[in-house]
Amino acid sequence: MTDKHTEKEARIAQAAKRALKEASERHAAAKFGDLQKELGGRDGPEPIRYGDWEKKGIASDF
Repeated sequence: MTDKHTEKEARIAQAAKRALKEASERHAAAKFGDLQKELGGRDGPEPIRYGDWEKKGIASDF
């Protein structure tokens, strides 16, 4: 019973290593900072994430 358990753990560990490698490759390939600049929007990074919804209930960036 322990042999099956250790084999299963080994397969899971190998799959986890592959998944982490693939994720790091995708992350390295992704281009951050190539987003189009907003014209006339609020100052600062991503206003939607930083409280734009809280400005009197009006989402002005859309």
